[in-house]
Amino acid sequence: MAANVEEAADFETAIAECGFGLFNVFILCSAMPCLTAMVFSASALSYVMPSAECDLELSLLDKGLLNAATYAGMIISAVPWGFIADTFGRRPVLISGGWLDGFFVLCASFSQDTAQLMAFKFFDGFVICGPFAVVVSYLAEFHGKKHRPYIMLFVGLCVSTGSMIMPLLAYVVLPVNIFFKVGSLEFRTWQVFLAASAIPTILSGLMHIFLPESPKFLMSQGNYAKAMESLKRIYKMNKRKSKESYPVKRLIDPTPDRSAELDGTGRRLTRKEKLDRAKKQFSEGFRQLKPMCSQPYLAISLKVYFLHFCQIMCVNSVRLWMPQIFATMNAMEKQGANDTSVCAVLDHNAESLPRNSDERRAECNLHHNAESYLGNIIVSAIGLVGYLLIFPLLRISLVANHIRYSYSSAFSWLVDCIL
Repeated sequence: MAANVEEAADFETAIAECGFGLFNVFILCSAMPCLTAMVFSASALSYVMPSAECDLELSLLDKGLLNAATYAGMIISAVPWGFIADTFGRRPVLISGGWLDGFFVLCASFSQDTAQLMAFKFFDGFVICGPFAVVVSYLAEFHGKKHRPYIMLFVGLCVSTGSMIMPLLAYVVLPVNIFFKVGSLEFRTWQVFLAASAIPTILSGLMHIFLPESPKFLMSQGNYAKAMESLKRIYKMNKRKSKESYPVKRLIDPTPDRSAELDGTGRRLTRKEKLDRAKKQFSEGFRQLKPMCSQPYLAISLKVYFLHFCQIMCVNSVRLWMPQIFATMNAMEKQGANDTSVCAVLDHNAESLPRNSDERRAECNLHHNAESYLGNIIVSAIGLVGYLLIFPLLRISLVANHIRYSYSSAFSWLVDCIL
């Protein structure tokens, strides 16, 4: 039911009046590069190592550390990014995080040794954690209750699509023999591949420039004036009507209205007042974490954390080593090995061959074979098919209601924890 002109509306009513249209399509398209960039950051080195192990003389320990470096950066930066996003907004994180991550990925492509590559991939993981976590909240806060449950399905679809694009890119780029010098720097095929993997995150930062801040976040900060402008902009694009025809004229929320103060139209704050506000925002960030460590959320949180830990550990244990396994399996087949089972491949990878040996370099050349990536493409395609099958099933009311209830409950629990 449309809101009356004279009555105030809460966020859910206000966002429902905006409908679903061109703006929502654009914001979903803008989120796709960000979600793809997360997959690229976590998986790019898995495809690089079979090609780069001779150039960088990688041992099995080096490969493990390179895979772990990105995740180490993500773990360390998770809480700080959450505080920044809840204090300064979602949009600045998506823009600055996208460009900064693109910078570190490009720096990684310039790496000339293992230490440089490991350091830049650590910072890559440190930065990409912010935009990836924020983009999910950003998407949810621009959609009403009717469409919000499907946002997580869209996120999963984008991640699966990114997982599919990565081996396809490797199939096209890595078999090509590229070598050139710029001054004292040497560049090879795997470095060009890393540079290409920076495109999604840079594109994400660029596209989010044209999007407004989340109205839900602005309302939670008490900036109702900007929240109203954001909602009117959505309404204008979706409904093809003027901003003045937006039926909601006033927003209501438990947070006091601080629009004049935040917009700079009110009294200018002294340095002491700005410092006190910064301290308050910092303490507020920790206060938001307190419910997660107390009942009734503590027991539920621990169960969810443990479930996700086991799930992600199982998935990544296979996924991060799969390109290496397929590349080694293909090389052993080309060399005429009798046993190319997974156990034989693992034993082969664990062997310590002499550094710069002809045998090792010959095997590295076989890793450039395009057939090495066909297995990865097939595995990724199977994961993508699963998501593609879900959307037609949403036409069945029983399935749609179950998914809607599950994601609505999960989102409501998350909001309760944050607020």
